[in-house]
Amino acid sequence: MAKLKKQHMTIHWKAIVQDDSSIPATEATLKEKATLVGRIGLMMLSVGTGAWRVRNSMNKVARCLGITCTADIGLLAISYTCIEGTDTYTQSISLPTTGVNTHKLMELELFMKEFPDKVSTYSVKHIHEVLDEIQKLPANYQAWNLGLASALACGAFTFLLGGGPVEMCCAFLGAGVGNFVRKKMLGHSISLLANVAVSVAASCLVYVLTILLAQSLLSVSAVHQAGYICAMLFVIPGFPLITGGIDLAKLDLRSGLERVSYALLIILTATMTGWATAAICQFQPADFEPLQLQKWTLLCFRLITSFCGVYGFSLMFNSPRKMAFTAALIGMFTNTLRLELVDLAHMPIGAAAFIGAFCTGCIASVVKKKIGFPRISLTVPAIVIMVPGLYMYRGIYYIALNDVGSGALWLTKAALIVIALPIGLVAARICTDKNFRHCT
Repeated sequence: MAKLKKQHMTIHWKAIVQDDSSIPATEATLKEKATLVGRIGLMMLSVGTGAWRVRNSMNKVARCLGITCTADIGLLAISYTCIEGTDTYTQSISLPTTGVNTHKLMELELFMKEFPDKVSTYSVKHIHEVLDEIQKLPANYQAWNLGLASALACGAFTFLLGGGPVEMCCAFLGAGVGNFVRKKMLGHSISLLANVAVSVAASCLVYVLTILLAQSLLSVSAVHQAGYICAMLFVIPGFPLITGGIDLAKLDLRSGLERVSYALLIILTATMTGWATAAICQFQPADFEPLQLQKWTLLCFRLITSFCGVYGFSLMFNSPRKMAFTAALIGMFTNTLRLELVDLAHMPIGAAAFIGAFCTGCIASVVKKKIGFPRISLTVPAIVIMVPGLYMYRGIYYIALNDVGSGALWLTKAALIVIALPIGLVAARICTDKNFRHCT
């Protein structure tokens, strides 16, 4: 797979027609070099990767061009200065919004791998044309594909949280409609709070209508109302939560705090919308009915649903199917390991989350060396399924009802897991990546 992808990127380079009058990028003006450095940094930022990776890419390009770069990177903006001898060039650039695109991230990493060998022969104009090819890559999936992906992920998530077939089916429908609506709104550039609130409300309402219809036609018990929370879990901001934690670990405080704040804003909007919908429909976040499954049967189902959940989330990040399949295999084992440590070894949830994330990071490092997929494209989908969206919702729900004690308990449980996940990935990265391990 790595070889095939490398050939694909080589085609991009060969598609550029060389001109004898072109000046190699290494001999271009400082402004041209700095513009190229800034564009690569902004493209890396636009696909959802963290500030450390963005800065590392900008520095690598700058070194190849014979200049020095210093950058201040946030969630949406980069302010940077390039230095060549006694000359300096400063620029501030920004994005209109943020998102995740693991396919473009993979292409950019392949571009960065070949850049040092091409920079001395290709002009700045030609390099921009190669970047144009990457920037114009279309989305791999349409809105209905992403709706099915979120339906698969949330249906599997429901089982992992303790739900049964009825809750899984209703969450499948609710999440599918909700993410379809969200994708359509994003296509019309609807603002963050609006698309999160409307898509979550749509998913919850579909769950409510489905369960009420099942109660009236199939005499399904009202106890299955508890699963409506699972229908909204497709909005979990896994990428900014994890990359924000990694940035904080690398002392990129601006980017880390902005990413965590962005994630918390989405979580707060989603949970408040879910609470309002539940209040109107008179639903309550009750506990799931215990599943009467044998130990080995439960283990098998956890493996299957963990695979399906991670696969669905990975597709939602625009991962190619082979990348999504690889991430799903990793998450299938590491998430099941986390759950079994809690159930069988009675390990604290935070410690189990740390071990699950650590194993995910270590396996992803091995896979990156063998196959070439970006590490973050494998680790984040694999541990998004470990993010405690149910705990977050219950915390906000009880606080909204003035039951601060219960709300604080659930939020504390959620915080322990959310903190443990990026720490586990950082620990794995320190153990397996010498560039990350040192202050460079």
